[in-house]
Amino acid sequence: MKPLVEVRDLCKHYRRGEQIIPVLVDINLTIFEGEFIALMGPSGSGKSTLLNLIAGIDQADSGMLRVGGVDIAALSESSLADWRATHVGFIFQFYNLIPVLTAFENVELPLLLTALSRRERRDHVDLVLGMVGLQDRMAHFPSQLSGGQQQRVAIARALVTDPTLIVADEPTGDLDRQSAEEILDILEHLNREVGKTIIMVTHDQRAAAKAHHVRHLDKGVLNDHDAAPPRTTA
Repeated sequence: MKPLVEVRDLCKHYRRGEQIIPVLVDINLTIFEGEFIALMGPSGSGKSTLLNLIAGIDQADSGMLRVGGVDIAALSESSLADWRATHVGFIFQFYNLIPVLTAFENVELPLLLTALSRRERRDHVDLVLGMVGLQDRMAHFPSQLSGGQQQRVAIARALVTDPTLIVADEPTGDLDRQSAEEILDILEHLNREVGKTIIMVTHDQRAAAKAHHVRHLDKGVLNDHDAAPPRTTA
C-alpha cells in the first residue's frame, strides 16, 4: 500500500487577543490507501482541526502535509478549492443538506461544477443513491426524511465525485443507535468493498470499532500508539 496522507511535525494555533493557544502540536501521521482511521479524544483535543487540515479546509502554521503526493499547503486558494472538489468527500454530523433541494438535487450539487452532461450526472447520482439504499427517496426533501436517511443522502453526496478520501466528522453523533449502526455499516462497506480511504472523528467507541486503527488526541498531541480498537459484539 502507498501512503495517501503524510503529516510531519504539523502545528496549528489560534490567537485569543494577545494569547496564543496551541491546538495541534508536532503531529506525525501516515494513512495508507484503503485504510479506515478513527480519531478520538476529548472535546477540544484538536480532532476536527486535524481533519479539516487534511481535507484542505484549514491551513497549518508549520509542518508538512501531503495528500496523494500533493503538498496542499502550497496550493493557491482556487487550486485548493478545485483539489477539494475532486479529491475529498465530506460527511458532517448535522448532514448540511440544503432544505429546498430534493435528495437527488443535494447529491447532484458537487457535479454541477464538473463538465458532466445532465444524463451523466443523473447516472452518477442514481448509482450512489443506490449504494446507500435511497433510490426510492430521491424526490424527497430533507424534511421528509429521517435523520438516518438524511445522513445517507450526505454520504451519497460525498461519494458522487468518486473522491480519493472521505472525511467524516462525528457522522453518527446526531443519530439513534439503529440509524448509527446503519451508517457505520455503509462506511465499513465503502472501505472494505469499494476501497475508499476514510478518516473519521468520533467520540463513540462503537463507531471507532469499525476502523482499522484508532489514534487518540489529547490537548493537541497525537499519541504514538496506533493499535486496532477492540471489536464490539453486543
